[in-house]
Amino acid sequence: MSRLEKLINELCPDGVENKKLNEIASIKARIGWQGLTRKEYLTEGDYHLVTGVDFKNGKVDFDNCYYVRKERYEQDHNIQLKVGDVLVTKDGTLGKVAYVDDLRIPATLNSGVFVIRVFNDNFMDSRFLYYYLNSPFLMIFARSKLTGGTIKHLNQSVIVETPIPIPPLPVQLEIVRILDNFTELTAELTAELTAELTARKKQYEYYRELLLSEKPRKNVTLGDVCKISRGRVMSKEYLRDNAGQYPVYSSQTANNGIFGFINSYDFDDESITWTTDGANAGSVFYHANEKFSITNVCGLLRVINKNELSTRYLYFQLQVIAKGYVSSGMGNPKLMSNVMSRIQIPLPSFDEQKRIVAILDRFDALCNDLTSGLPAEIEARRKQYEYYRDKLLTFKEAKK
Repeated sequence: MSRLEKLINELCPDGVENKKLNEIASIKARIGWQGLTRKEYLTEGDYHLVTGVDFKNGKVDFDNCYYVRKERYEQDHNIQLKVGDVLVTKDGTLGKVAYVDDLRIPATLNSGVFVIRVFNDNFMDSRFLYYYLNSPFLMIFARSKLTGGTIKHLNQSVIVETPIPIPPLPVQLEIVRILDNFTELTAELTAELTAELTARKKQYEYYRELLLSEKPRKNVTLGDVCKISRGRVMSKEYLRDNAGQYPVYSSQTANNGIFGFINSYDFDDESITWTTDGANAGSVFYHANEKFSITNVCGLLRVINKNELSTRYLYFQLQVIAKGYVSSGMGNPKLMSNVMSRIQIPLPSFDEQKRIVAILDRFDALCNDLTSGLPAEIEARRKQYEYYRDKLLTFKEAKK
């Protein structure tokens, strides 16, 4: 039998009492007409402004908080934060919860956040309350009070009525200890997995640059060995009106550069696309066995003689050198077709290109496996944590 089970059997074998949230804690928020506008958000100052957007991993990310003027901080002492406060968003992304475990400088709230402050910490542990409100139970209760439609605001009239189980304090503290340990272990595992991925990527980049920097027989200019073209203008409306199965690539790098899908395609041969404009200019993508199109902020390279130059080898080369040809004049980074056509790359024998590609493909596959496996492992840990958290926070209600 675990320590927690012993405590429950000893201290509350017949269940626990539920109380409304406003019976055990104060629930305050900035009065609507006192809400701050974006113009009042400062990038430096002596008083932090917490908005809810700055919640991260159950805490306030003070490194990314805005600041506010002294007179705005002093406007309402009820929402001047204290260590041990529990914060809940009531607008925007509803029901996000953060625990105030540290204050570097004085801090206050904007109007989209409740501050919940326990009346008596000998009766209710504030960290236990944080874990309970950070579980699904708060929003399940809020939705049960909804008469129709979607919850757009977490009203104070609802949150004050939220039932909170009140096990004896030793039981609360043991649950907090278990969940704190679980949270710490999950954070450590995530850090280890991320560090492993970073190390493998650095190893890959080192060997890629080493292999690609070997002295070749000659250099070739891309304009001489590739057909170079640009994409065409395609708006979001065009994608909507011509929706289909074929990907359209654009200037973004998220989702492998996919902008959307349409019912036709412009290209279906092995090729390389690159981003010509914007923050991601010089990013390159490899395409094989694929039907696709590109927008006007992308360029396309097709190797003329594939018995002399491997498209995959060219892709690896451009991963290393393309960014070096990006110009940032007028604040808009660009790598246009005329510049791309003048880039020179080393050209070893075709057999040597194949050897280099085979080695880098193995490293590439390893990194991709780690990249895809990392989110899955983290998600599995998150679900495991949520399962045990919800189980620990579910109590038999004592008969009245």
